[in-house]
Amino acid sequence: MEKQGHREMEGGPSESHTHIRLLKVNRELLVTHIRNIQCLLDNLLKNDYFSAEDVEIVCACPTQPDKVRKILDLVQSKGEEVSQFFLYVLQQLADAYVDLRPWLLEIGFSPSQLIQSKTIVNTDPVGRYTQKLRHQLGCDSKFMLCYAQKEELLLEETYTDTIMELVSFSNEILGRLSSLACLLDPSSDVLSEHGETVFIFGDAGVGKSMLLQRLQSLWASGHLGAEIKFFFHFRCRIFSCFKDSDTLSLQDLLFKHFCYPEQDPDEVFTFLLRFPQAVLFTFDGLDELHSDFDLSRVPDTCCPWEPAHPLVLLANLLSGRLLQGARKLLTARTGVEVPRQLLRKKVLLRGFSPSHLRAYARKMFPERAAQAHLLQQLEANPNLCSLCAVPLFCWIIFRCFQHFHSAFEGSPQRPDCAVTLTDVFLLVTEVHLNRTQPHSLVQRNTRSTAETFRAGLRTLLSLGRVASGGMEQSLFVFCQDDVEASGLGEADLALGFLRTVSALGPYGEQQSYEFFHITLQAFFTAFFLVVDDKVGTQELLRFFREWVPPREAATASCLPSLLPFQRRRGGRPVGSDLFKNKDHFQFTNLFLCGLLSKARQELLWHLVPATALRRKRRALWAHLCASMRGYLKSLPRLHSGGFNQVQAMPTFLWMLRCIYETQSQKVARLAARGVCADYLKLTFCNACSADCSALSFVLHHLHKRLALDLDNNNLNDYGVRELQPCLSHLVVLRLSVNQITDNGVKVLCEELTKYKILTYLGLYSNQITDVGARYVAQILEECKGLTHLKLGKNKITSEGGKCLALAVKNSTWISDIGMWGNQIGDEGAKAFAEALKNHPSLTFLSLAFNGISTEGGKSLARALQHNASLMTFWLTQNELNDEVAESFAEMLKVNQTLKHLWLIQNQITAKGTAQLAEALQENTGIAEICLNGNLIKPEEAKAFEEEKRLICF
Repeated sequence: MEKQGHREMEGGPSESHTHIRLLKVNRELLVTHIRNIQCLLDNLLKNDYFSAEDVEIVCACPTQPDKVRKILDLVQSKGEEVSQFFLYVLQQLADAYVDLRPWLLEIGFSPSQLIQSKTIVNTDPVGRYTQKLRHQLGCDSKFMLCYAQKEELLLEETYTDTIMELVSFSNEILGRLSSLACLLDPSSDVLSEHGETVFIFGDAGVGKSMLLQRLQSLWASGHLGAEIKFFFHFRCRIFSCFKDSDTLSLQDLLFKHFCYPEQDPDEVFTFLLRFPQAVLFTFDGLDELHSDFDLSRVPDTCCPWEPAHPLVLLANLLSGRLLQGARKLLTARTGVEVPRQLLRKKVLLRGFSPSHLRAYARKMFPERAAQAHLLQQLEANPNLCSLCAVPLFCWIIFRCFQHFHSAFEGSPQRPDCAVTLTDVFLLVTEVHLNRTQPHSLVQRNTRSTAETFRAGLRTLLSLGRVASGGMEQSLFVFCQDDVEASGLGEADLALGFLRTVSALGPYGEQQSYEFFHITLQAFFTAFFLVVDDKVGTQELLRFFREWVPPREAATASCLPSLLPFQRRRGGRPVGSDLFKNKDHFQFTNLFLCGLLSKARQELLWHLVPATALRRKRRALWAHLCASMRGYLKSLPRLHSGGFNQVQAMPTFLWMLRCIYETQSQKVARLAARGVCADYLKLTFCNACSADCSALSFVLHHLHKRLALDLDNNNLNDYGVRELQPCLSHLVVLRLSVNQITDNGVKVLCEELTKYKILTYLGLYSNQITDVGARYVAQILEECKGLTHLKLGKNKITSEGGKCLALAVKNSTWISDIGMWGNQIGDEGAKAFAEALKNHPSLTFLSLAFNGISTEGGKSLARALQHNASLMTFWLTQNELNDEVAESFAEMLKVNQTLKHLWLIQNQITAKGTAQLAEALQENTGIAEICLNGNLIKPEEAKAFEEEKRLICF
């Protein structure tokens, strides 16, 4: 008994179920499913259960099954402990003996403490390969190399989350993703069960590559999905470098062009094919994939061993024809569309929110004094702060912050300084050129800016030559020959503008290079076009061909394809280009405008002959204004609500950005004259806070009143501050779904109450609390023309609801109030009830989804007995019961004005419904009472079928 009790404490089986017996009974099962004998031999030998002679005996057996049988014979002959250890190895090295997992679970194997103390070594090819992958990816992701050449910043210490929003196929926002783990959760936030790709998109520099690098780091350290055994990271631009004649098998793509297994690659690959769900692929930058290769010339492939062009492999991986079930993360810039049948999730990256920006500042500037000084300067300059919402530009500005500080030191007018993107890139260029000087990277050199650029002109032209040659062909990776042909030497490369491509690319052993970001390549392209005296005006403007009217662009992009790979003839884009995104061209245009601006004239006089500079400036300004006028005239117009409305496209935003980059009031005035419409709709354009600077720069020159719709963008509080110059012209302002907080509403209150011309204010789905609600109430009280106010889906409680209700009560002009999705509760509802009594103008009110229950509902119903203006009342998704229904029934006997009453998804039963139906006999004015989703059974609803105005289902 003692022995048996001791054995049970140790976790061993009973006498009738010894480990030796298990091996004997299941001998053929083990012989069939054990394929890796080396792991067993290594562990038995390491723990002194086998001798060298035992290993030789096993290896002398002619076949694999014979070797397994010999191991079993030897193990059983050595006793119970060795047999138990044998099973322990099978259990611990689950990937090596994957077919035995069910059997081990079935027998309930539990090793003793003695056996658990033994060391297990993993010499299985699959396990070794996973370890190698983790080590390699851990080294690759240790430092933030996305924006810098050198290993300077630890990713763990500086990575900061950005705003991630789950969107629908049509880019409607469905909610926020709280963590990176949510991206890979296979069960939550799924758009399509059949799709396998998580598509992450956002503007250039918004942090897509950094997010993938963070995921890579988490996986390498074992903190991301234990079920993911393999992580393969590819940059799509590498695929552009393969020739049409190049072919690879999937095995070669994964192993030779990423990470090669140290042993038995065929066994590792077979495991991958068998368990694709254990594989995670990340493909970064689909928009940077440009190739002459025509996918239509080759059939789809689903054979993993069959050689094919790398682009064919990529397309079939994404479609699931290869390694179906593997997880894929694909990134691209805004504007690239991926067929919805491929997508499992669609995620929009928005960049830094104000809280993210503060967190990033704390990481980049650990010293409190420097940190406080930085945040003060950003707060004083909303334009600079708007640029910092884009992580790339934020990194550049922070790295060069001491330069900005010294440039503006002693100036009390810092808030009035307009810092453009060209300013930022000129500064970072100056900083990198001064790397050869014996000073800190972030301190100003004694040389003037002009002297620095003049001294580095040869290097800058060489970099520009490389950048321009690649930009023209939409290529972003350069081989050693390209770099040497441009005249760049080792000293030039050491400046940090170009960095080596870490992954082995299609150039084989030859070194490959790329600019540290695509925006830097665009900057050097523009610099080359401006400074090289051989570039004429026609070549200068070649990238503006992307500014085509929207109808023509739509015609040129309607051809079907599996993936939007660009096809070119002779290296130039053609009409069949399926890429909608051309941001690299747009950034080049933007930097052209900035470099040729009057503010840059003094610097360029040291680099370019004055006559050539004037000729290029005249050509650019003429083309810029003509393009904008032509573009605006081509937009379809809609006459609605007394307005001449146009829906502007993202190209219009790029035009505004270019005009802002010139900092020319003359150009802005000319552009403003081209704005013929009085209702400008810029919804779903992914406009950021910095775009508000550009918008105001042009619109404040208008001499007419304007309606401006900026719903569903990413403006935040900084964007609202940047809109200040044009708020004096706005009669309609729609800012719904824009991350705006109480601080932004305060700015609106201060400005809009000065001019008092606003008629419509839309702030739906922002982050406004009771504090902001007070500011909105002030706007409503002072702007006596304000008829429409949309405040749904914010964070307003009863206190804010009371303030707003009082403002509504005092307003004799408001006609439409939307409060859906707040939490005003019964107290807020009672306040709105007081406002409804005898209100002269309110015709529409939504208090849906506001936590209103019996007392609040009854108060509202009683108030409507004294109201002759309200025609539509929404109380959907509250907690209204039969008592409330009875009160509304009494109201209907008195109120003949109300037309639409929505009581959807409440707690009303057949009893309350009957009371409403009875009241309808005395009311001829109401058109409908909607009761869908209440506690009414289908058989009960039949009693009310004759009353067509009562909608139960």
